[in-house]
Amino acid sequence: MLSIIGLIGGLILLITLTMRGMNLLIAAPLSALFLAVLSGLPMFPQLVAEGEANFVGDYMDGFSGFVASWFLMFLLGSVFGKVMEDSRSAESVSKWVIDRIGIKYAVLAVVAACAVLTYGGVSLFIVGFTVFPIALSLFKQANLPRRFIPAALAFGSVTFTMTSAGSPEIQNWIPIPHLGTSPYAGWEVSLIAAIFMMITGYIWLKWMINRATKNGEKFDEREDDPEEVERDLPNPLLSGVPLLVVLIIAFIFHDTLETSALIIALAGGVFTAWLLNRRYLENVWTSASNGTFGALMAIANTAAVVGFGTVARSTPAFETAVDTMTSVPGDPLIGAAIAVLSIVGLTGSASGGMEIALPILGPEYLSQGVNAEALHRVSALSSGALDSLPHGGYTVTTIRVICGETHKSAYPAVAAVTVIVPMLGVILSLVLFSMGVGI
Repeated sequence: MLSIIGLIGGLILLITLTMRGMNLLIAAPLSALFLAVLSGLPMFPQLVAEGEANFVGDYMDGFSGFVASWFLMFLLGSVFGKVMEDSRSAESVSKWVIDRIGIKYAVLAVVAACAVLTYGGVSLFIVGFTVFPIALSLFKQANLPRRFIPAALAFGSVTFTMTSAGSPEIQNWIPIPHLGTSPYAGWEVSLIAAIFMMITGYIWLKWMINRATKNGEKFDEREDDPEEVERDLPNPLLSGVPLLVVLIIAFIFHDTLETSALIIALAGGVFTAWLLNRRYLENVWTSASNGTFGALMAIANTAAVVGFGTVARSTPAFETAVDTMTSVPGDPLIGAAIAVLSIVGLTGSASGGMEIALPILGPEYLSQGVNAEALHRVSALSSGALDSLPHGGYTVTTIRVICGETHKSAYPAVAAVTVIVPMLGVILSLVLFSMGVGI
């Protein structure tokens, strides 16, 4: 009973501390410590036999293991995003997309710009920082409530693109070594689910914004808003080439190199972005250095949450929860979706949650005869739902840091399009796989 209280209480504590603004590098180990104490785990590895569960050893194993597995991907992804940002390539691409769609469809333009950049491999956080000033200008011209900007950014970045087949975001690549699949696993179902999420989420977002404007809400200017600066931008078509390079290289090498193909693809994107638009780039090494700092923060925050999940994995309550989820009656694929959703919700991280869940659950479900490609796609789609709970790192950064909003004003819309809509996408994918689509 104490272990269950520790597991639930640790999660509540993690959410509460994060929502109060505490850094994840502090909040996650504190929450894990609370969980460990109530679960009766020894504090230090020196107090137990080699290999036995303990707080410090398990937390650091989870933390360091995630860093060891994914550091290069985070590093190159962040550097690629920073080079695309500093060379004005990301701004050029997003502005081109927005100009083609127009102010009349300001919300769609913001969503589309984020989607193009995200599916091209640009880091989610870089996309947010890049598109936000343009989104702010569009919402101002269209006189739309600015509290919906976080939802527009998040919807275009972490829903129908991040978890889709072929996406170079790591959430689509983590299942590969555990399931022996490819980033294009279950692409037919992925395409249908992506279109469904795209249409449903956009209609819902527009409905919320229209309702707010009818109730008298409008754009509110603030003193600290960034000034609109007209500056020379590189050719948008040339600026889009690095995005295509990432996708093409990942496609060519994904069979032979699996997750390592992402390293070559992102490195190719960095080189191409520098080569084509280097005259707009003041110093490529400065951009790379700044990208490195971003990568360190991103992977450290994710690894901190993985450490929490690793401690949770060592508790009796977690074992009970896994046994319950893997014994859900009916299609085992449903149990897999519930399991990934639960662990991702527990950690508040799509990548962190999958990295914890799949090594344990993957072999279990494969042994039950679950199709590996279906399991890959359902896991990826499930990871993109409850990762956007209030304590999620991306959620906090987008709402507070990038957009300067509060959870109270902005999160309801974010939750609608990044939690509920992806959940519906997961349900749709389960129905399609049960009908034999893509298997």
